[in-house]
Amino acid sequence: MVQGLTGIPGIKVGLVTDKEAATGVTVVLIEGGARAGVEVRGSAPGTRETDLLRPGQLVEQVQAVLLAGGSAFGLDAAAGVMRYLEEEKEGFPVGPYSIPIVPGAVLFDLFIGSGDIRPDAEMGYRACKEASTAPVAEGSVGAGTGATVAKINGPLQAVKSGQGSCAVQNKDLIVAALVVVNAFGDVYDRQGSLLAGPRDPETMKMCKTMDLLIGHEQSGFPGNTTLAVVATNASLQGTALTKVCQLAHDGLARSIWPVHTMWDGDTVFALSKGDVEADINLVGLLAAEAVSTAVERAILKAETLCGVPAVTDL
Repeated sequence: MVQGLTGIPGIKVGLVTDKEAATGVTVVLIEGGARAGVEVRGSAPGTRETDLLRPGQLVEQVQAVLLAGGSAFGLDAAAGVMRYLEEEKEGFPVGPYSIPIVPGAVLFDLFIGSGDIRPDAEMGYRACKEASTAPVAEGSVGAGTGATVAKINGPLQAVKSGQGSCAVQNKDLIVAALVVVNAFGDVYDRQGSLLAGPRDPETMKMCKTMDLLIGHEQSGFPGNTTLAVVATNASLQGTALTKVCQLAHDGLARSIWPVHTMWDGDTVFALSKGDVEADINLVGLLAAEAVSTAVERAILKAETLCGVPAVTDL
């Protein structure tokens, strides 16, 4: 086992955390750029530059990926990432200019902390300045600062979440994931046991979302989204990276239930940064393993914030 996403050579991760407002930014910087793909399966996404990542487009590399809180307002943070990359002369060359390509996605955290304070360009810029190859910070930090899960009973009965990272290795092949978990559904561990579920308003004990949906006249809750960045040192092109994203979503489905609902904006990015020859099936399956483990780590590393308890305090 190697360290998380920064275990892929050429990848740095930087973050900015605002504990008081319960929001933040996580930026993945790629030295020299990387080929990328994306798969959006949630029905309420907040994204930018995702169309550019479909196979057959002109631009084949990205210089960074942005993950942020603040719902659609948080997309402003990408301007700061672009400013940083422009200063570094990184981007797609167009005449005398270099246009930084920064796909990104946001999650909804406005119901916790101060919803009037959202990630902005300055926060995105600062995250880039803080980026390093150190092991990825986990828990209620960066884009995961205001993340919560199991929200069918509302945010006051939810469980605190955050971001987690994991890497798996098979000989020379490394596949890593960074996941920010802000799901409508519950989180289960690798043995299938409930790890984080909605708390009963009277007993405050955790239950299961599907039991509430089936046995009662309850419906969903808006304001969710789980985001993931998968990276590998395998040499893959656009179509293959799209398949890796699809298989990586299976890691979310193994860990979060319900998942990919109308109330979620679940999005997975995939990056190819390396020249290792590898079977696409193996890369995708290892991506699912890394994602699943990263989801569990996001829950176990989270801390109680703004009155929403972490599982370590329940």
